[in-house]
Amino acid sequence: MAKDNGPVCRKCRRQAEKLFLKGDRCYSDKCSVERRAYGPGMHGKRRKKESEYLIHLKEKQKVRTVYGVLESQFRKTYRSAEKMKGVTGNNLLSLLERRLDNVLYNMGLANSRAEARQMIGHRHVIKNGIKANIPSMLVYKGDVISLKEKSKAVGKFKENADAGKRREAPSWLEVDVDNFKGVVKELPTRDTIALKVNERLIVEWYSR
Repeated sequence: MAKDNGPVCRKCRRQAEKLFLKGDRCYSDKCSVERRAYGPGMHGKRRKKESEYLIHLKEKQKVRTVYGVLESQFRKTYRSAEKMKGVTGNNLLSLLERRLDNVLYNMGLANSRAEARQMIGHRHVIKNGIKANIPSMLVYKGDVISLKEKSKAVGKFKENADAGKRREAPSWLEVDVDNFKGVVKELPTRDTIALKVNERLIVEWYSR
C-alpha cells in the first residue's frame, strides 16, 4: 500500500497554517509554523501571487493532508460524494469525517490521525465488538468504537486518553475517554465539522 512519508511539518508551512498533524508538538513552541511562518524551500520567503489554479489546488491538498488521504483515495471518495443526495462538498467532508482513523482521533484516543491509522493497523481497535484493521472503514449511526481490553493497559494509550480529555469531541460523537469508548450518535453534517475549508473550491477543481 502506498504511503506519504514526506516531512509532515512542511505540509503545514506550505498551507501557512496549523493542520495539527503531529499531535502534542503542534501545541508546543516547537511547532514549525510558529518558528518559521513562511513556506518551505529556498524560495519560501518570497511573496507569491496565487493563481486561481493554485488556490483551488491548495484547498484540495489541504483537506487531503488533514485527513491523511492519498490522491487516488481522495478522488474515489469525491466520486462517492457526487453520487449521494445533497451538496457534493458537504457529502465529501462527511465521508472523510466518518473514516475510522478520524473517529479514533476525534475521540481523543490518538494524538494524530497518523497514529490512529497505526493503532488500527496493529489491531488495537474494536468496532461493534469486532476487530477493525482498515483505517478507511466508515462508521455509521449507532456504531460503538473502543480499544481491546489488553490495549487499554498500554501506557501510551493511557497518555493519549489523558491528553484527549483536553480536546473537545465533535457533537456527533459521544465519548467516554476513561473507558476508551465512543458511540456515533449521528452522522456528521457540515455544521458539526470544525475544519476551516472552502469545499466549493474542491468541487470546482474536480468539475474542470
